[in-house]
Amino acid sequence: MKKIRKITLVTLAALAIGAAFPYVNFALDQTYQQLKVMVDVMELIKESYVDPIDTQKLIYGAARGMVAELDDFSQFMEPDLYERVKSDTEGEFGGIGIRVDMRDGWLTVVTPLHDTPAWKAQVFPGDKIIKIDGESTKGMIIDEAVKRLRGKPGTQVSITTTREPEDKTAEWTTKDITMTRELIKSENVKWRMLDPKTGYIKLIEFTGHADENFKKAIAELKDQGMEALVLDLRYNPGGLLASSVEISRLFLNDNKMIVFTKGRKAENYQEFRANATAPYGDLPMVILINRYSASASEIVSGAMQDNKRAVIMGERSFGKASVQQMIPLSDNSALRLTIARYYTPSGKSIQHDAKNETGGISPDIEVKVPLETEKKLLQQAEEIFYPNKGDKDDKKKDSIRDEVLDRAVELLKARDVLGNLKQGK
Repeated sequence: MKKIRKITLVTLAALAIGAAFPYVNFALDQTYQQLKVMVDVMELIKESYVDPIDTQKLIYGAARGMVAELDDFSQFMEPDLYERVKSDTEGEFGGIGIRVDMRDGWLTVVTPLHDTPAWKAQVFPGDKIIKIDGESTKGMIIDEAVKRLRGKPGTQVSITTTREPEDKTAEWTTKDITMTRELIKSENVKWRMLDPKTGYIKLIEFTGHADENFKKAIAELKDQGMEALVLDLRYNPGGLLASSVEISRLFLNDNKMIVFTKGRKAENYQEFRANATAPYGDLPMVILINRYSASASEIVSGAMQDNKRAVIMGERSFGKASVQQMIPLSDNSALRLTIARYYTPSGKSIQHDAKNETGGISPDIEVKVPLETEKKLLQQAEEIFYPNKGDKDDKKKDSIRDEVLDRAVELLKARDVLGNLKQGK
């Protein structure tokens, strides 16, 4: 009897809610009707499809299909993949040495790492990996793609890449590449002096120890006489929010806004601010970005630009501003869901909007570089940090000008000169 009374009370409560809020009742009815279509399709497949079907596979396939309608970064993960993602904290691994992202539904190379199999095979930023070991990557979630690219050092993996030509009217070029995996040790920060007063830091990715290594780099450059800094975020795909905030705090003070997040729910609004003081709050700085700079790179660039703390130079960044939350599900699968987006201190959305051609960080000074020049510069830049191979004189003779970097240095020198000018009487 108690059970019956409970069910009656719950039913009456539901009816009362429906009577008090008819729009809730209508919404539930609509959702039920929409879900009924999916259930009907599943039942028809089970009953009439030519081969027996595992119901669990149908459910996972439906979940993947739903999430695929959202964006490139929301993902449904089956239990085995979710377990690997949770435990994948290696600092080094067997792989081919590329940083990748999902762009327009395809696995896309952001940058190859120096002296790795991908580097030696001349895989370049912007190349789309359309197959891994013969299987299409279209719609493949990034964690699964990375899992397939990685493996035991000494084993082989084959990829098919396609590359956009310099001439937009020409056909894309497709290439099959087989590589032997190697042990990959990734770096996140490189630095050197460009001249007696100008320091240079190349921040490759905002990984776990990026802010620690960045602090070490800037302290060493200061000891070498640095009075101005070029921060290079070109080809940086982003990484951890915490790292981008900590690095921004080195240059911004007075509790200035660095970035804020906003979603449909009130609890997804968060502000990230500078501290009261900054150790390098007065250091003149130019930040370099390009179309491969994304996420945490855009947080730092946007914070510096909006707070008028640095000059941003290069080309408009990619526009990746999504905040994901990992939500475990009842059967040990999981949903990685975009719950909010990043906004710069002035309230500008970083998220790329192809239709309206907005999003990303627009540079203060735009400098576009031809595709072929970009490729040469990418290889040439690494020779600066790894100069021991080959004939140095030949490399110097064949080197080309990095116009973006050179203009950044010129700007900092001009600022120094203009700052020393005294107004005439």
